[in-house]
Amino acid sequence: MTEQTTTAAAAIAAGTTSLGIELGSTNIKACLIGPDHEVLATGSHAWENQFVDRLWTYSEEAIWAGLQGAVAALMADAKERHGADLTAVGALGFSAMMHGYLAFDSEGRLLVPFRTWRNTNTGAAASRLTEELGFNFPLRWSASHLYQAILDDEPHVKDLAFVTTLAGYVHWKVTGEKVLGVGDASGMFPIDPATRDYDAAMLARFQGLVDARHPGIDVAGLLPRVLVAGQEAGTLTAEGAALLDPTGALQAGAPLAPAEGDAGTGMVATNAVAPRTGNISAGTSIFAMVVLEKPLESVHEELDIVTTPAGDLVAMVHCNNGASELGTWAQVFTEFATAVGGKDDSGSVFGALFAAALEGEADGGGLLAYNYLSGEPITGLEEGRPLVVRTPGSRLTLANFMRTQLYAAFGTLSLGMKVLHGEGVELDSMFAHGGMFRTAGVAQRLLAAAIDAPVTVGDTASEGGAWGIAVLAEHVRAGEGRALDAYLAESVFAGADLTVAEPDAADVAGYEAWLTTYEAGLAIEHAATEAIH
Repeated sequence: MTEQTTTAAAAIAAGTTSLGIELGSTNIKACLIGPDHEVLATGSHAWENQFVDRLWTYSEEAIWAGLQGAVAALMADAKERHGADLTAVGALGFSAMMHGYLAFDSEGRLLVPFRTWRNTNTGAAASRLTEELGFNFPLRWSASHLYQAILDDEPHVKDLAFVTTLAGYVHWKVTGEKVLGVGDASGMFPIDPATRDYDAAMLARFQGLVDARHPGIDVAGLLPRVLVAGQEAGTLTAEGAALLDPTGALQAGAPLAPAEGDAGTGMVATNAVAPRTGNISAGTSIFAMVVLEKPLESVHEELDIVTTPAGDLVAMVHCNNGASELGTWAQVFTEFATAVGGKDDSGSVFGALFAAALEGEADGGGLLAYNYLSGEPITGLEEGRPLVVRTPGSRLTLANFMRTQLYAAFGTLSLGMKVLHGEGVELDSMFAHGGMFRTAGVAQRLLAAAIDAPVTVGDTASEGGAWGIAVLAEHVRAGEGRALDAYLAESVFAGADLTVAEPDAADVAGYEAWLTTYEAGLAIEHAATEAIH
């Protein structure tokens, strides 16, 4: 047994570990870290949303089966790596895809199936709230979902007692506490940066709008209590431990960090919580977070205003569609490789495809791709139709095809970033994380071209948000009251292994040419949604 294994086993036995679990769109990931923030064990469970009654959802059964699968895989990994039985952790935290709508009655019963961030049926509510409150309310925000249900006179509204996010739901069930981290809460309702709580004036105006349609609903009473990074948010109950680990091995009693959204854990995982820093997270969705020095001058529908887990204002460019279509094409090429007797493991296929993208022409050879599996508010689409489009004179090669698919993953994002640039917002650093960046240097380089700024990737990029929420849990356990930005700089990222990709001038020019055609071609995407049902 090596010294490193002995140290890890000792940390596990002593309970000086922190566990982070993040419920993403396609995977639930668990990450166990030691006091030095190094990863000791991981576990994951794949899952997929369901399109039921024209709404994207995950069932309660799928949530708990997925959490149990990820925890079981993590425990098995800890045993295999370190010969240690994981029975207790020093601290725990949950994060999940933000926004959406989980509504419960006074008995704790789910009133309607979970409505995820991916749904775009809240246009009337979001538009009215934006107009009346003078603040951009995106379609996916919890307040938009709540108000749309009220506008639609849905039968469940009369029984509302509690509304929360996915992370807030899991946290409540394992601790009994109806609380939420400020970053995730900022995707439910606007936050006042001075109080680090829901904006009282806007909440009062929202209450007036609700009263006009459905008197008797106490909006503030429906929302979870807001906490900031570093505050203890309850402890793991015996019932909660059994929900995560039905075998009974996991003990109760661990303190919990405030539940956070995947945007907040992405900021933590990339050390992008201080003003003039930013990060981009690429997964099923793709979004950029830029920590602001001051509030923006104007309201922009392309920009959401949320906060860091410490409560500082952040401009968020959120795109519903990220890397899913890229993954679908990789699966097609994997099937082809198998058919001709080649390598059939996804890592090799992704590596080969991403390497080919670097050989493609800077403008993609005249090819266009739209990765719209679902609606995309930034470009005004309520539904999506994935497309590949080319002219007879375009150069269809594997290299150009793959470069175009990667460009497509960044296309809508760069449109939103242009709006932010127009507000005069400046960046000192932009970090990137997510599975797209596991293949060294490829997506990172093309992203630098797409935003025309340096892009940094760290050695935690592949662990992403699960590691980020584990760090937030460790901040509760051992942070000694330090501010989050100081804790990350001094204890987590000092001496971190980082690689920086500067934008290549030829790539930038090629991408700009491609993006011009991409914007013009959005008319094709709109036509496809109308013509193909």
